[in-house]
Amino acid sequence: MDVDKKDSIASDSSEQVVNPWEVAAKDGGKIDYDKLIDQFGCQRLDDSLIDRVQRLTSRQPHVFLRRGVFFAHRDFNEVLDAYERGDKFYLYTGRGPSSEALHLGHLIPFMFTKYLQEAFKVPLVIQLTDDEKCMWKNLSVEESQRLARENAKDIIACGFDVTKTFIFSDFDYVGGAFYKNMVKVAKCVTLNKAMGIFGFSGEDHIGKLSFPPVQACLSVPAVPSFPSSFPHLFPGKDKLRCLIPCAIDQDPYFRMTRDVAPRLGYSKPALIESSFFPALQASLHAFKLLSILFILFSQGENGKMSASDPNSAIYVTDTAKEIKNKINRYAFSGGQDSIEKHREIGANLEVDIPVKYLSFFLDDDTELEHIKKEYGEGRMLTGEVKKRLTEVLTEMVERHRMARAAVTDEMVDAFMAVRPLPSMFE
Repeated sequence: MDVDKKDSIASDSSEQVVNPWEVAAKDGGKIDYDKLIDQFGCQRLDDSLIDRVQRLTSRQPHVFLRRGVFFAHRDFNEVLDAYERGDKFYLYTGRGPSSEALHLGHLIPFMFTKYLQEAFKVPLVIQLTDDEKCMWKNLSVEESQRLARENAKDIIACGFDVTKTFIFSDFDYVGGAFYKNMVKVAKCVTLNKAMGIFGFSGEDHIGKLSFPPVQACLSVPAVPSFPSSFPHLFPGKDKLRCLIPCAIDQDPYFRMTRDVAPRLGYSKPALIESSFFPALQASLHAFKLLSILFILFSQGENGKMSASDPNSAIYVTDTAKEIKNKINRYAFSGGQDSIEKHREIGANLEVDIPVKYLSFFLDDDTELEHIKKEYGEGRMLTGEVKKRLTEVLTEMVERHRMARAAVTDEMVDAFMAVRPLPSMFE
């Protein structure tokens, strides 16, 4: 029996709000991920599942798995059961293109999805919801489409395989089999249920009400989740299962999808969910350590990074000087206010942003543990930790910038072409 039994988008709206458009903890406090798991009805991603991934793929689990960035799931165990029997699956993720420049938090789901694609040797569908951003961000249709292509270049720069990856925008692709599945889902969801799941009010325009079925279709086993939504990719493979890596604030979309899927004769999509990537700035009581999308880890922060505040994030367009300046000036430190006090009691790692960022982006487990131990016990100073983070992020951003510069409009056209992928499972 599935546990998709909760209709509210927040784990207790009087304390915290978590939905696809807003993430906020009570009084600027931390997001309680245990409460979200209970409210949303998903399961915690435990060590046994991570060990199983390593055994099935014969490769070390991604750092985001090892460190608890992806911490919750729906039916991931069933996907692994089927994979072990020799059954394949496909991946679905997406991006809402509301800005030209992506920050590091935007890259995390794509970095993880690339790992899953390579480890399990499966195809991937990436949705660019340019229609959603047109409605929610008050962008013109033309600007939304332009941003979708610009964002596609950043996604392609993550290293996806064009022979196994189909990228599409809603404005360009929605129609045909996709639209049929969208209508089927929409007919299964009452207005009251949509308002309960997504928090719509009488002040929202009707375009907002029309969007969830579009993304939901992509998340049922017939639109990304429904293979029949992509007849050029999966003809005759209507039983192919879909796995969706996403942040936990996207869970309401897919709970709706999973609810209606059996009524339409489809399998439910499986999800693997992350916590939120922290902003550079934070108040002392804003964090408890992100047990995850972000160990980050199991309890998190007061909300997710804001793309509207340039000093709250490291962008993939930032220069080395800008990265260094942002980290030194804005990255909230858990170090003490004097060297003497710091040497005596050490840093508070639970609120220290540089350590959190290193937990995401420093590959070397041994070095990370060394930094945490030395810094936590006062033998390493804040400046040293920020210096190491600056080195790690500067190298990462420069690598991405070079990869993106090599992405041409013709490459974008190739990824977005409606075409079969004959070697997608090889």
